[in-house]
Amino acid sequence: MGKVFLVNAGSSSVKWKLFEASDEKVVAKGLVERINMPGSIFEVKYAKQKYEIKIDNLTYENAAELIFEKLQELKIIAELGEIEAVGHRVVAGGEIFKGAIELTEDNLEKLAEMNDFAPLHNPMEVKYVYIMKQTLPEIPQYAVFDSKFFTDLPEMNAIFSIPYDYTKKFGIRRYGEHGISHDYISHRAARLLGKPLDSLKMITLHLGSGASVAAEKDGKAFDTSMGFTPLTGLTMGTRAGDVDPSIIPYLMKKLSLSVEEVLLMLNEDSGLQGVSGLSPDMRDLLANASQERVKLAIDIFINRIIKYVGSYYAELGGLDVLVFAGGIGENNRALRALIIEKLQVLGLKLDSEANEKNEEGLISNPASSAQIMIVPTNEELSMVRQIAALRNK
Repeated sequence: MGKVFLVNAGSSSVKWKLFEASDEKVVAKGLVERINMPGSIFEVKYAKQKYEIKIDNLTYENAAELIFEKLQELKIIAELGEIEAVGHRVVAGGEIFKGAIELTEDNLEKLAEMNDFAPLHNPMEVKYVYIMKQTLPEIPQYAVFDSKFFTDLPEMNAIFSIPYDYTKKFGIRRYGEHGISHDYISHRAARLLGKPLDSLKMITLHLGSGASVAAEKDGKAFDTSMGFTPLTGLTMGTRAGDVDPSIIPYLMKKLSLSVEEVLLMLNEDSGLQGVSGLSPDMRDLLANASQERVKLAIDIFINRIIKYVGSYYAELGGLDVLVFAGGIGENNRALRALIIEKLQVLGLKLDSEANEKNEEGLISNPASSAQIMIVPTNEELSMVRQIAALRNK
C-alpha cells in the first residue's frame, strides 16, 4: 500500500494529512481556512518546511485542486498515482455503518440519507467525497466513522427514555462522536501503562473546540457525553451542550425563529462564545478571565466536565486512569490544574511539575487515587490503520 490521503472537511475549513502507509509516517499535512471568505488561508507543512498563501474566496472545489497541484509542485509526490487511497472522517454512520467502508455509489447514497444524525457535519463530508471523486476519479475512497467506537454501548447508556418503539423504528440512540479519538486515546494510554485495556476503568477527555467525555470499561466504550448528534454533552466552543429541549420551542416562540434556526444557534452561537460574548477559543478566555462573563464561561466549561467525570466515576465503580487529550486537554496546563483541583474530592492529585512539562505520559502525583495522563490524540493514524485493515481483507 502506498500513500493514504486523509481529509476532514468542516463548515469553513479543510484539514488534511498525507501518510506513507508502510511506516505510518506523515509525509505532509495542510489546512485550508476561511473557505468562501475573504482572505482564505492555504497552508502546507512538509519536511520541516511551510508553504502558505492567501487567496480571497477560495471554494471547496478550488481547495481540492490546489492541494494536489501543490503536492506535486512542492515535490512532495511525483505524481497523483502515488496516492492509493483517500480517507474521509465522517461523524455519523447511524446503525448502518459500524466500521470503515469503501465509498461505493451505493454506500454514498446510504450515507447521504444520514444527514439528520449530524446535520452540521455529514452533509459537508458527503459533499467533499464527491469533490474528491472528481479530483481523483481513479483512486478508491473510504469513510471512517466517529460513531464506530460507541456502537456497542450498553443499551441502558445507548438509548434515551422515549417510547421504545420510536427508538427502534427511527434508530434514535446515543451515537457519540469523537469516537476515533477516544478509541486511539484509550488504547494508547493502556500501551503507555503496559496494561491490558480490558483491565482498566478509564475516563477519556477530548477537550477542544468540540469536547466530549467517554468512559471505558472491559476494553470498550461504556458511556459518552455526546448523544444522537454532536450537540449534547459538555459546553463547547460554539455548541451549547446539554440543554432542556423545551428551550427550543420557547425560543422559537419568543424570537419568531424556525426549529432549524434555533438549532443553528445552539450549534454555532452558543457554548463558550455565547456565554462569554468574546470568543470560542479557551486561550482567549483565559487571557481575559478577569471579565465577569468570560470567567463564567470558563467556570461552566470546567463544571460540566466535573459533572460528567463524577457520574462516570460512579458508573464505572471507581477509576484507574483519567486521560486528557484534544487541543485544550493536551496543551492547556492551567485548565488541567483547575479541573483536577475540583476532582480532589475523588482522591485525584496532580504532579504540578509533570503537568507543566506538557508531555505525553503520567502527570499524576504518586498519592493520586487514579493515574492521570496526557495522551495527544492521533485520529488520523487510527484512520490509516482502519483503512489498511479494510483493504487487507
